[in-house]
Amino acid sequence: MRSPFPGMDPYIEARHLFEDFHIHLINEISRVLSDVVPDRYVVRAGERSYVALTECDDEEHKRSFLPDVTVASHRKPTKTRKAKESAGAQAVQSESRSIMMRALVKAEYREPFLEIRQVDPERKLITGIEVLSPSNKRAGTKGWRMYYRKRLAYLSGYANFVEIDLLRGGRRMPMVSEWPDSPYYLLVCRKKQAPRCAVWPAYFTEPLPPLTVPLAPPDPDISVELQPLVDAIYARSRYERDIDYRQPLYTPLEGKDAAWFAERLQQRAGTR
Repeated sequence: MRSPFPGMDPYIEARHLFEDFHIHLINEISRVLSDVVPDRYVVRAGERSYVALTECDDEEHKRSFLPDVTVASHRKPTKTRKAKESAGAQAVQSESRSIMMRALVKAEYREPFLEIRQVDPERKLITGIEVLSPSNKRAGTKGWRMYYRKRLAYLSGYANFVEIDLLRGGRRMPMVSEWPDSPYYLLVCRKKQAPRCAVWPAYFTEPLPPLTVPLAPPDPDISVELQPLVDAIYARSRYERDIDYRQPLYTPLEGKDAAWFAERLQQRAGTR
């Protein structure tokens, strides 16, 4: 079954499916590029991995925890009923004076990305391609800082740079110019034009724009149709089984978007 959204489906992010979607999208873009790049290029996948302290206060963080401490219990002789009642009374009295606090825990993050490299000389990096993760949009975190440093290098002319943001949540990377008023965007920075960037606004109400991937001169750009890849991932992964479109988004749709979506759901229900 298809998503009711002709563009990016915001429920993939809201229902904690983006990690799965992210991996599939990177793989799909890699497959398409590998089929069409000239022979003097190779497409390679990489991964940033790091461990950071985080709060255990939402489902997104809970899903990424890799605990390094476990608590084990050892069976002791059974207490008498009187002893159990006494211990229970002491526990209630003690807990009534306690203060509830949230603890920091360790979480491991893995962020895949793509690189297009020229075979000769020495696998020279030509283009970097990044699909933003939620951790890249949490300002001030370790994931944000690591990605920000890498992004600065690209925008300083280190290589061509492609950035895909299909997340409504989080804070966008700092820019001199104002970001477009759209939930998503595609960004391309050519090495020779850095730090100037071309940005394509993207929406959930219309198909995603094609992705432009620059290569080294004199080779022409490659155009990748993103929407068919997103639709194929949705269908193959059967995301509709994990999504209840009657539930509100954490950032609700408003005004014309809300009316548009209500009509889409009615059409969807009528076709079943």
